Amino acid sequence: MIGKLKQNLLVACLVISSVTVFYLGRHAMECHHRIEERSQPGGILPLSALGGSMRTTLRTGQNLSTPFIYNKDMPLIFIGGVPRSGTTLMRAMLDAHPEVRCGEETRVIPRILAMKQMWSRSGREKMRLDEAGVTDEVLDAAMQAFLLEIIVKHGEPANFLCNKDPFALKSLSYLAKIFPRAKFVLMIRDGRASVHSMISRKVTIAGFDLGSYRDCLTKWNRAIETMYTQCLEAADKCLPVHYEQLVLHPEKWMRTLLKFLDIPWNDAVLHHEELIGKAGGVSLSKVERSTDQVIKPVNVEALSKWVGKIPADVVRDMAVIAPMLSRLGYDPHANPPNYGRPDPKVLDNTRRVFKGEFQLPDFLKEQSQHLI
Repeated sequence: MIGKLKQNLLVACLVISSVTVFYLGRHAMECHHRIEERSQPGGILPLSALGGSMRTTLRTGQNLSTPFIYNKDMPLIFIGGVPRSGTTLMRAMLDAHPEVRCGEETRVIPRILAMKQMWSRSGREKMRLDEAGVTDEVLDAAMQAFLLEIIVKHGEPANFLCNKDPFALKSLSYLAKIFPRAKFVLMIRDGRASVHSMISRKVTIAGFDLGSYRDCLTKWNRAIETMYTQCLEAADKCLPVHYEQLVLHPEKWMRTLLKFLDIPWNDAVLHHEELIGKAGGVSLSKVERSTDQVIKPVNVEALSKWVGKIPADVVRDMAVIAPMLSRLGYDPHANPPNYGRPDPKVLDNTRRVFKGEFQLPDFLKEQSQHLI
């Protein structure tokens, strides 16, 4: 009786095993067939099939049969700086160029970079990772793949892809290492203006106490020093751009920037406001704080809004609180400062802004009103 039961069990196991092997084999053949289909023009190829490159299909307004190939050696552009320093304006102006796509902040890129930095700084954590076979080489390859997927796939393909996450440039040296052909644009703004903007507009930034000008200026000084030092070390890969000079003389600085990036000149970069929300133009976020400002043409409205708003004791100690002001060419004792004279076109833009000619488009109003 027991022998008969064992025999029946063995037969049942054999049948189940045979069925399982059959379906696994069938599934494997289907997968192989799908990979072959995707290897055709317009599909996604595996990394190995492209010698280290990846491929995705072009989207809206593009030829769907044309594959878009991307890899770590492509000429990426990273825009960064302390928040409220003109990073959104810079990326909007670049986005207006028909060969460039930046898009909205990803938010995840600076966070994953900060996590990687934390692992590297902790000797004990690094030892544990090495013991587990998670070496620097493994992590670098994983970071390359992750960051590249985010940058490429969160917007439309373009000849030049750029990322604008302000604090990503705290890891400028590391990004230059894992993306050897990348270039960096460091936006610099008078720290008093940046801090007044974040406080008056209630822009929450991790680690910044929005109830204290002194604390925010101290944190601004530390952050910009970190990024500026790495920018100087990167030499020919990083271009510092002062926000004040960009808005006073936009054509001069955009020509300088595009030459630095090896991108041909296009007048569209001087008229980003005309391309907002248009196909192949400038895409804005409904939830970013700067959206209501970059819908306007380049103007000088915001240059000196901070004057007279900073507490007297902070103004008195400014040179000590924020020594980077002097290092970056700002006079810590000038209230108001003299940033220079704007181009005639910028003056005209500013007059139009003061007349209220530029309002937030309806398609951006839904979630933006409570942020303004």
